Amino acid sequence: MTRAAVGIPVHQLDLETLLPYLDLHLVGATNGVRLFSAARVSWAGTPYEEDFARLRDEIREERAFLKRLIRALGHRPGVVKMTLARAMSVVADLDPLNPQRRRATTGAQLELEALQSLLRGKESLWSTLLALSPSADAAPGDPVLNRPALERLLVASKRQQDTVARVMTETAAARFLRT
Repeated sequence: MTRAAVGIPVHQLDLETLLPYLDLHLVGATNGVRLFSAARVSWAGTPYEEDFARLRDEIREERAFLKRLIRALGHRPGVVKMTLARAMSVVADLDPLNPQRRRATTGAQLELEALQSLLRGKESLWSTLLALSPSADAAPGDPVLNRPALERLLVASKRQQDTVARVMTETAAARFLRT
């Protein structure tokens, strides 16, 4: 959140519905960091390891942005929800979709599809925040949701999806074709 002339005025937001929505996305982002960490391990030693390491770092930074946004709106993430997020992230570390970390299995395909789903959800978050008040103007000095930052996050989420889709496409034959 920033004080600028370009953005979505905070006073127009219905925080009773927005904050729980943001909390749930924070839970997802917490889990997402761990899922991308697990994927990096699954793809270690391949040309894709760097992609997953970069994606994990980007998701971690975006999670921090979301947490700062929630706090800037005067809210602290729910203790129960964050405890659930931490528990889910422990499960994510175990990588239940691909527990043996094999790249040429159905589990690897499901892992990639789960990552795509997570990224699509994140894209929806940024799109939703951008759509809240596309024509509203804030008075100078009013606190606003930083529209340029949200636009950058939206572009990044699409690029991240493209990266996972590329890995999925380039490695599909190893999983599903006989050699």
